[in-house]
Amino acid sequence: MLPVLGIDVAKAKCDLALQCPDGKLRHKTVTNTAAGHADLLAWVGRQVSGAVHACLEATGVYGDAVALALADAGHTVSIVNPLAISAYAQSELRRAKTDRTDADLILRYCRAQRPPAWVPPAPEIRTLQALARRIVAIDQMRQQELNRLEAYPTQDVVRESITAVLAELTSELEHLKQLVRDHIDRHPDLRGRRDLLITIPGIGETTAITLLAELFGPMPYLSVKQAVATAGIAPGVKQSGSSVRGRGALSSLGSRRLRKALYFPALAAIRCNPVIAAMAKRLEARGKCKMVIVVAAMRRLLHLAFGVLKSNRPFDLSIALSD
Repeated sequence: MLPVLGIDVAKAKCDLALQCPDGKLRHKTVTNTAAGHADLLAWVGRQVSGAVHACLEATGVYGDAVALALADAGHTVSIVNPLAISAYAQSELRRAKTDRTDADLILRYCRAQRPPAWVPPAPEIRTLQALARRIVAIDQMRQQELNRLEAYPTQDVVRESITAVLAELTSELEHLKQLVRDHIDRHPDLRGRRDLLITIPGIGETTAITLLAELFGPMPYLSVKQAVATAGIAPGVKQSGSSVRGRGALSSLGSRRLRKALYFPALAAIRCNPVIAAMAKRLEARGKCKMVIVVAAMRRLLHLAFGVLKSNRPFDLSIALSD
């Protein structure tokens, strides 16, 4: 069993808790920079001979660099949903909360649960992911400016400023999209998977890029259920005994990026994809509300995406209708 390293990641620093082979806990704080990560690796090397099992919460971009540095150095790394750590803290009836005690908590969680190892995405996937997320961010800023343009219909001075910003954002958005296309075209595997995904009615180039960047690129899924759960489109069920019959809802454990990316494609697929349109009519006939139908369409789109990638064949309507 490897020694365990708990890491509480913040924007500026990382608090470390290391269980050494002698059973003692040692603590250290390093900056969340390349120099700080090098300091972390050197410190771990002085305390432990060999690899450790490092564990940290999924904190967006703040933890990516330190996780990658540890993995590249040969250590086992687990990236855990913060909700799991929070639930573990509640099970301990935890009262105190500091950065140091958070690192201790993550260490204890890793020691008790032994979460699965994180597999770093390939360099081309990391680049695609960064570009795809930047496109989403710029697109959101552009939409905010469009909303402001509608809010100032008669203020010419303000409209002139907004129009100038919109032009700059639109230009940058097109530039980023071209960078993504060029990047994908330089990697035959990515190009092939993108071309397969866009054969599915309802999935356009932007959605295909997001699926590759956030789901099907970083991790090879063994089953469609795993992919659906990661995307957060798996239903949550509340049932217990004969009295508890809670209303089902989407799980909060999945990726918000993927749910958001699939929402509008699902609406389009209900109109233009015969497989999903037929499913939507059946659900409507059974009295299902609109949101239930949309979520079912999102799930079905993921099933189709998984199918074309798994079979390495374009979308085939006759096969999809027979499933």
